[in-house]
Amino acid sequence: MIYIKLLLSFLKIGLFSFGGAYGAIPLIQDVVLENNWADTEMFANLVALSEATPGPIMVNMAAYIGSQQAGLRGALLAVIGVVFPSFAIILIVTVLFLNILKKPYIQAVLKGIKPCLTGVILATGTYMAISICIEKNPFSIDFKACIIYLLLAAVIFLHRKFRGKEVSPILLIVFSAICGCLLY
Repeated sequence: MIYIKLLLSFLKIGLFSFGGAYGAIPLIQDVVLENNWADTEMFANLVALSEATPGPIMVNMAAYIGSQQAGLRGALLAVIGVVFPSFAIILIVTVLFLNILKKPYIQAVLKGIKPCLTGVILATGTYMAISICIEKNPFSIDFKACIIYLLLAAVIFLHRKFRGKEVSPILLIVFSAICGCLLY
């Protein structure tokens, strides 16, 4: 039963997530929390761990949750579930609809989806930042997490201001890991 639940849950995530891993995080969060596969704090740690390890975030999260719930078979089924819809859609688009993507109304639809995805990603990031800093009790603030968050924001802002370009995500992950080791 858990195998079917993992496969169908991650198939739904893979099918309805649009815009990559960051757009899928709210869907994954809903499924994971709804099935009690992790709590909010564990999910935030899972997102951080999935970003820090090599490979696509959605695949890393599916593999971890699947293996926690049902071992190697669970991990394989969760990964197949999350990857298969994208694979099938890309295969169909490549084979049949390559010329249709050039049509102006399809381009308009894709351009309309971009701001929605930006809002979803921003809302997810804000929610996760607040939930990490506040922990379980709204009156108990994890000051160490807030310090790391503010340091990252400062590094990003200062790097953009003085260098005029984006900071490498790899450097941000390494910086976050070093801060976490030093503060915790």
